[in-house]
Amino acid sequence: MSNAIVRLQKILALEKKQGYRNKSVIGGLERLGDRWQSDASKQATTQAQMALVSQIVSELKRYPTLETVPERQAMVGNLLAYADQWENAGKQESSGRIDAIQGEKPAEQESPVEQTARPSRPTEASEKIEARPQRVSSPPPHSIQPSRPTPVDAETLNTPVDRLPGVGPGYSTRLEKMGITTIGDLLWLPPRRYVDYNTLKPIYQLQYGEEITILANLWDLKKRKLSGGNRTLVTGVLGDSTATIQATWFNPYIDRQLRVGQTYLFSGKVDSYLGSLVLRNPNWEELDREFIHAGRIVPIYPLTKGISARWMRNLQKQVVENWGRNLHDHLPASVRNRAGLLPLGEALEQVHFPASQDMLKAGRRRLAFDELFLIQIGVLRQRSEWRSYPTQRYSLQENHRQAFEETLPFQFTSAQGRVSEAIGGDLNSGHPMSRLLQGDVGSGKTAVAAYAMWTAVTNGAQAAMMAPTEILAEQHYHGLRNFFEKLRLDERPVQVALLTGSLGSVEKAETLKALAAGEIDIAIGTHALIQEGVEFKNLGLAVIDEQHRFGVRQRASLRQKGAPDSNGSDSDHSGVPHLLVMSATPIPRTLSLTVFGDLDVSVIDEMPPGRQPIKTRWLPPAERERAYKFVRRQVREGHQAFIIYPLVEESEKLDAGAAVPQYEYLKSEIFPKSRLGLLHGRMKGGDKEAVMQAMQLGEIDVLVATSVVEVGIDIPNATVIIIEDAERFGLAQLHQFRGRVGRGEHPSYCILLSGATTPNAAERLRALEQSNDGFALAEKDLQLRGPGDFFGTRQSGLPDLRLAQLSDLRTLEQARAEASRLLEEDPDLAAAEHLALARRTKQFWQGEGDIS
Repeated sequence: MSNAIVRLQKILALEKKQGYRNKSVIGGLERLGDRWQSDASKQATTQAQMALVSQIVSELKRYPTLETVPERQAMVGNLLAYADQWENAGKQESSGRIDAIQGEKPAEQESPVEQTARPSRPTEASEKIEARPQRVSSPPPHSIQPSRPTPVDAETLNTPVDRLPGVGPGYSTRLEKMGITTIGDLLWLPPRRYVDYNTLKPIYQLQYGEEITILANLWDLKKRKLSGGNRTLVTGVLGDSTATIQATWFNPYIDRQLRVGQTYLFSGKVDSYLGSLVLRNPNWEELDREFIHAGRIVPIYPLTKGISARWMRNLQKQVVENWGRNLHDHLPASVRNRAGLLPLGEALEQVHFPASQDMLKAGRRRLAFDELFLIQIGVLRQRSEWRSYPTQRYSLQENHRQAFEETLPFQFTSAQGRVSEAIGGDLNSGHPMSRLLQGDVGSGKTAVAAYAMWTAVTNGAQAAMMAPTEILAEQHYHGLRNFFEKLRLDERPVQVALLTGSLGSVEKAETLKALAAGEIDIAIGTHALIQEGVEFKNLGLAVIDEQHRFGVRQRASLRQKGAPDSNGSDSDHSGVPHLLVMSATPIPRTLSLTVFGDLDVSVIDEMPPGRQPIKTRWLPPAERERAYKFVRRQVREGHQAFIIYPLVEESEKLDAGAAVPQYEYLKSEIFPKSRLGLLHGRMKGGDKEAVMQAMQLGEIDVLVATSVVEVGIDIPNATVIIIEDAERFGLAQLHQFRGRVGRGEHPSYCILLSGATTPNAAERLRALEQSNDGFALAEKDLQLRGPGDFFGTRQSGLPDLRLAQLSDLRTLEQARAEASRLLEEDPDLAAAEHLALARRTKQFWQGEGDIS
């Protein structure tokens, strides 16, 4: 018998003799716990005994909080019972693990069945345990061993999963459905959540809803077929020295894995049935093994049919131990130390099988930092490479500056002036400009872009502007053509042309010929600008509007149109073009540092004078007629309106409004005295242009449309917009729709019609009601939806992120600072200690845009 246990028994006997006054030791039993735990832990030889120590100390510390003698008497009895279990806990058989990876069947879930939990005396529990026959365990499985020696490098992680013992063709196919084909895929498959089963309790203290672990004997195990199917119910009776509780499994093979009379750790959530506490499908562990499924923080992985949670944890445990722990760390030690990060192998182990909540947090932080650091290495190297190319210097002569300002129908705001100076500095720096221009709806970004284009063309270069839709491209074309036709280049007008997919073949051929010959100064277009066969004589500036609609690849393609070797021998170009990308969707700082991390960022944070704040109201569908009445009033006062629907045609799968059928209804039933127009993305280019022209000329009172009007529609006379089924749009998109009104001198309104019931949707609509600040709404949108839905990080060329959150600005800025520092020291990552990082960066960015 352990000396610590004998001492505990003597102290408890004295406490009993003194009448449970907590005077048996100086300072009380709670102080004993602090001193006794250290001695007992040193004498423990099994995990079962360590579990007993933890449980005894927990009870000792709670002892003085018990106010009545019967309560203290019961606890002393429990503590003596735990002491009696010490020898038994030290003699647990070292049997093979029952849950063989190949042999285990996935557990099913089923409805509750009759179960009970009843109290019992310690002596009764011991008698019952002795009476139960022992069952023979299944033979131990083959353990997974690494297929190649350690230390493990990145190439080793490409080993197919079917090389792992226990992963045959069937399991390999199932894993492939989850996107797992290599050992590396397994290591970088983080748990989707965790359950903390560290709380160890005696059965009599269990409470409904707790997630707990108990140390208990399996007294009984029975199985029976359920009526109405082939499902099997397995029930077990679990007992410790304080009480019993029933457990149920819908896994017909559980009786092959558990042995009656054996003591296990059982972990799960306490449920109830017919007034009695029960454990449903609890995880379990043998006491002589390292805990994986119970008695710890347990990882919960994504699964697919045919793969159980227990099988996946066993597989991941072996992979983490044999590969993860020995994985070569690509992050330089200097970076790791400055950032206070765990080594890679330890971080992987703590993310998969955390020793504590703090270690889990530290492991996730390391792996999240990794992803953000690799992003920053990629975008900063791309930025450095882009700036190393030769380019032309452009400066705006004073007479050209004066002509531009005189032609502009308004004065630049101070924000526009500040941004224009920054762009002018870029154009005359000798390095290619690579700048993101952000500004809220109506802040005047297009005028700043016109300033940049004017600077380029006055220096003999061409400029191009690419927009995501034909409607927006045509809007820019008409506006810029009208503006530039008032300016002169050597006594000739500035030539502005439109290039879209809907141009006729003859007109398109003439435009392409004029572009290649340098006869066109400014080309406005869609994706057609980057198609094969489009050549420029001397492209000096590329402008991309609504950049979030394009990916990194499109940005790279437009750059290449101006590369010296991309046009032919007649090219006058002596360097790559400057690049200006614009976004009316305010981009949170975290995204501007990642998706646009290779760009300098300018923000127009001031609205032109006279812009009216838009009053926004969320109405339920039952008040739709109230909204229609308000539109009629606005139309009578000579104003125009938009009504936006999420769909073009009605859908059987989606319960949402559609523009085409609603247009007919609104025209005949709701606004019979008004002039209505219809606009959606499936219309031909000429038809869309005709509708937009009619709206601009005031020939349409109410325009019924889809999201095609999200950007680029400038109707100063429009004062009200109704957005149907508003909950189906993102917050940033709703803000863009709202920006279609309020562009003139009249008060303007946005009405959100929605029966939103989910908290997320309701929060978006309330946020829009309360704020007109696009940047604040963008941050909220990122918080609610995440970066993938914000504007599609995949489309924007950002690699998949497993653990990093782009809302984590602190870690992101730290990663960027460390990446900048490292690249200053070794721009090409050519030093021996950086070669592993160079390989990892290339692997991380493989196939993503123009990052290498």
